[in-house]
Amino acid sequence: YAKCGSIEEARNVFDNLLNRDVVSWGAMISGYALHGHGLPALELFQKMKQEGIELHTVIYLSALKACGSIGAIEQGRLIHDQIIESHLDSHVAVGNTLIDMYAKCGSLDYARKVFDDLPNRDVVSWAAMIAGYARCGNSRLAVQCLED
Repeated sequence: YAKCGSIEEARNVFDNLLNRDVVSWGAMISGYALHGHGLPALELFQKMKQEGIELHTVIYLSALKACGSIGAIEQGRLIHDQIIESHLDSHVAVGNTLIDMYAKCGSLDYARKVFDDLPNRDVVSWAAMIAGYARCGNSRLAVQCLED
């Protein structure tokens, strides 16, 4: 339901599950984030943490996407700290999502720091950084990034 955009139906199914596992939590958080419902995604992320469910990389990615969609930079920074504590910060997909989140929140300095600290960059890393500069109206740095 969530992937198809039927968020209310997905939440109804989720709320009526007798045993929620990391997959059901992840599907619901991802569904919210995918369809631009950042606040409910982050509320569910917090509830998942409170219930002691183990957080996987995919959960962090969805939570960061939710932060970026609503400009929740403080929540994004807290999640970034958790990612560092979990030793997931060197994963390229995590780095790319952090770059995107910081850029969407208007924090290009943090986005660039994550970009510079990534041990391995891929085309998505470069695209996220360039798009961040462009989105914030800094075409000079976008072009400079391309030239680097």
